[in-house]
Formats: sequence, C-alpha cells, structure tokens
Amino acid sequence: MAPTTREASKKEKAPDAAPPASEAEPGSKHKVDPDSEGASESPKAKRNKTEIADGPSTKEETEETKCQGEEKDDQDKKSAVEPHGRDAPEAVPSSILEKGIIYFFFRGRVGIDEPSAVNEIARSYLILRPIERDAKLGSGPIGDAGNSRLCAIPKKVLPQSGKDRWIAFVEKTSASFQQLKDEFLASNDYETRTAGTRHSPAATPVAEGVYAITSTGSASHLAYILTVPEELGEVQKELGLKQKGSFIISTRNPQYPAPANARLPKGPEYPEEVLKEFRSLRWMPTQPKHLDFVNTQFLLIGESSGVEKALKPQKADERGNKEQPAEELEKLEEEDLQRLKGLSDDDSGRVFADLEVNADDYPKLQTTF
Repeated sequence: MAPTTREASKKEKAPDAAPPASEAEPGSKHKVDPDSEGASESPKAKRNKTEIADGPSTKEETEETKCQGEEKDDQDKKSAVEPHGRDAPEAVPSSILEKGIIYFFFRGRVGIDEPSAVNEIARSYLILRPIERDAKLGSGPIGDAGNSRLCAIPKKVLPQSGKDRWIAFVEKTSASFQQLKDEFLASNDYETRTAGTRHSPAATPVAEGVYAITSTGSASHLAYILTVPEELGEVQKELGLKQKGSFIISTRNPQYPAPANARLPKGPEYPEEVLKEFRSLRWMPTQPKHLDFVNTQFLLIGESSGVEKALKPQKADERGNKEQPAEELEKLEEEDLQRLKGLSDDDSGRVFADLEVNADDYPKLQTTF
C-alpha cells in the first residue's frame, strides 16, 4: 500500500475558517400608498399606477438583486464533490462498488448528556454520504445531496475480529442534512406515564473519514480511513475505531426470520428483483443498493488485518491496468484532509460544518471519557 502524507498534513497549520456566508438581501418591493389612492378606483387603474411607480430601472434593479441573491445561494451550497473529477475515470477499480464520506456518532443513554464510559452509551451510529465512483474532492463542505444514510449499531462498539459479528440496520435513507439535524442530531425531551419527562441527549461526534464498499468476489467489505481526529483518543479506541479499518458486510434476507434478539417491527421493502438475488441464501454480500432501504439489516464482521483484505486488487482490474483500491481510497483521504482544514480550526467544527449545522449547538467531538 502506498504511503500517505498524513504526517506531513498534520504539521501544516490549518488556515482560519472562512466566515459563514450570509443570506442575500432581497430586492425591495414597491407598495402603493393606500392614502394616495382613491377608494373608488378600479383594479385596472390601480394596476396602471403601480406599473408606473415600478419604472423600468426599478424593475431591472430588482431582477438584478434577485439574480445576485440566487447566485450567492448557489455559491453557499457549493459542494466539494467534483463528479467525474478523476483524470482517468476508467481507471477506477471495479472492486469499489461505492465510496464517500463516513461519520461516526454515539448517543448517550437517557438522561446522560456526557457519557463517562461505554456502558453509558445507548447506541452508536454511522452516517454514509456517498459520492460518484470517479469523483474527487475539492475545497469546502461536502454538500447536501439528499442521499445520506443513517445506520444504527445497537452493540455500541464496532467488531474487532472475525469472532465479533454484530447486526446493524439502516434507520434512514435518502436523508438531507436538515432531516439529520431535526431527527437525529438534536436532543429530545418526551413524556412517559411512569417516569414523567425523559431526556434523550444529542448525538455526539466521534470521527469522520472516507470509506469504500468493496467486493472481493465472495464477500463485500466496508473499509474506512479516518481523517478526524488526527490521532485516536480513548473514546475512539474504546468504540473499536482504527486509523484504517474494515468489516466484512453482509445483508440479511428478510424472507427468513431474524434472530430473536435482532428483530425489527418491519422489514425492508425490497422490490422483487432484489429479493430474487438472495435466492435461498440467508445472507449475501452487501451491495450499496441494499442500504437504500429503511430497515435493511446487515452483519458486520470484524477484520483484524485492517484494510488489507478489503482493498485487495482483483485480477481483472490488474489485467486492465486499473488503479489499486488502496490507492483510490488513499487519494480520497488526502483530498479530505486538505478540504477539512479550510472548514474550521477544530475537529468538531469540521464535522458539523460538513453537515451544515452550528457546532456550538451540539456536543463537541469526544476523545476522552
């Protein structure tokens, strides 16, 4: 695997974060003064007077202001993703089924805003924000494509070896950042009959990085490289995160009963063509399209070897002189490191700037209990 410039990147001083762009001021609308208009004037007469008051120059200024506002909005919403940005898109290895940005969060147990140990965590989460397979990353926030997935890990920690096999599930698909803000990131107070008001704390960020879902023929893998934080802390290690890590990932066939301890009220609503692909298998290698259905259940199996197996080049790609999967993921890592420097001076600010929310409104990225 080619070495990265992570160490060199750490030594570079992050530039000051750009101030948030403000909303464009809308153009002024000219209103007819009711005191100057006769009460008996016809609608046509009033309309004519209004048109005279809104002279051509005023209309042009209003339209110009509107266009400037729209242009500014487009700039504010600019995404760092550059579709088809690779110099040789055809060289992207076919074993990479999907790539993108991954975020790791946890939520404390009811009433515990700042967990002091893993057993005070209610659940861990992954947010997957896919990008095009041949895309590269430029500067700025990742941008909201409305295609994010929220996945829940009831076991709280990530599997470390082949002995660790956790079932996770897709909680939200095609989610916008606003939806994630309203329905996932925010805290929530609710009433119960027996305990009165209960408090569910806000989600706490743990890490951000780049990921790839890969196929090695008989299995699929979810591989990642972290870009935030630069060094793993106590929390990251306790949750099972590594600087570079991967899992074997398999999708459960909903036509068979789920294990007793992992049943959901409702299964995924796969179309017939997806169900046929399972044949008689209870599990099959995960394909990205499986994760586009709410309540998809998938098995994560730890890989103690890191990303080596997940990013192993396939013979067909080698014969076609395509890049190695590791090279592509490391390119994405370097691009992500550079882009994140311009978002904020601290890790929490970088994560939340990507998700288009104010970092001051949420818990800071936690590295120690």
